[in-house]
Amino acid sequence: MGDPRAQVVMDEEEINLLAYLSALWRFKWLLLVLCLAAVGSAYYYSTTARKIYRSTVTLVTPRDSGIGGGLLSALQGTGLGIQLPLPSANPSREILVSVLRSRTVAAEVVERFGLQQRYGLPHREDAITGLQGRSEVLVSREGVISVAVEDWEPALAAELANATAESAGRLLGRLGAGSAGRERVFFTEQMAKAKKELEAAEDALRRFQERNRAIVLQEQTRGQIDSAARLAGEIMAAQVQLQVMRNFATESNPEVVSLVRKIEEMRRQLARMQYGDGTESRGRGRDRGEMYVPFARVPEVGLDLARLTRTVKTQETLVTLLTQQVEQAKLAERREWPTFEVLDRAVPAVRHIRPSVRLNVALAGMAALFVGVTLAFALDYLGGLGRRRPAPARPGGNP
Repeated sequence: MGDPRAQVVMDEEEINLLAYLSALWRFKWLLLVLCLAAVGSAYYYSTTARKIYRSTVTLVTPRDSGIGGGLLSALQGTGLGIQLPLPSANPSREILVSVLRSRTVAAEVVERFGLQQRYGLPHREDAITGLQGRSEVLVSREGVISVAVEDWEPALAAELANATAESAGRLLGRLGAGSAGRERVFFTEQMAKAKKELEAAEDALRRFQERNRAIVLQEQTRGQIDSAARLAGEIMAAQVQLQVMRNFATESNPEVVSLVRKIEEMRRQLARMQYGDGTESRGRGRDRGEMYVPFARVPEVGLDLARLTRTVKTQETLVTLLTQQVEQAKLAERREWPTFEVLDRAVPAVRHIRPSVRLNVALAGMAALFVGVTLAFALDYLGGLGRRRPAPARPGGNP
């Protein structure tokens, strides 16, 4: 037979489910009052607190079709794209996300809507930080960028989201005015200048033809004029390109040296077309410089017509080449800095997202129940200690 005292200790340490349930039943009114108070407070707060609305604008960027995207697609097709740490398939999207999250964009939106005064903040930096805290930029698996902004006013939340996208577009436009942007502006200015000179040359040719209606160029001379005009236009376009290259490259740059040599060679060819090379025909063939009749051998009136015609053709060639340069500069500018399109503009939200009545009531009820159960067990334990405390011995009593 075991020791009775040891058996009593084991019984006291054993978890008694009925004792716990009995304690909860004794303090059932405490649990009920706590739960009702917590749920009522949560419901009152959720229904009377200022509502927060959320509006979202979605953006899309052009899909890159360069080497990086093709390489990534090929590797993913073989199953290696998951194993290799490849760079992002769309760096433009990452740049756009960084711009949308930037302090510069947030500061511009704060200034535009006067958020510092609207929210009553003492410092402008507090308004910028607050706007960034209420804004969220996410990228979906499909590559769609979402800009969500929260505010107490649904209309203002939508305006802030749309303004964030607009400010990012303006910032990208300013950043895009880098090397590629400067080249585009320069080529555009040169093209406008060439168009004006082309109009002036066409007017001069028309006036000359009106005064000298009987002058007609020979077929050989017209062919020479076309060739010389194209060559002169190419020389002028190459000179413009050389001027652009000298802005970021030295004279010893291989591309600059090659372009200078190309311009010199084209100038020599143009000089042979205009004045000849001073050699006579020998044997059956002719020297390369004598393939065309030089302009100097054309009669005087015909020479004026030839020069005017050549000027028009030259300007036409120059305008065509500069137009191509402008388009190439635009493409380079788009590759340098991303562009985006607004897929869906933000609209005022109909329903608020916070505070949530159901969520707050549920959380408050569970928290009150946990606190009530803990308090009930604590009170029951303290009451048990008082009941188990031995009574003090009375003086003069029996031992």
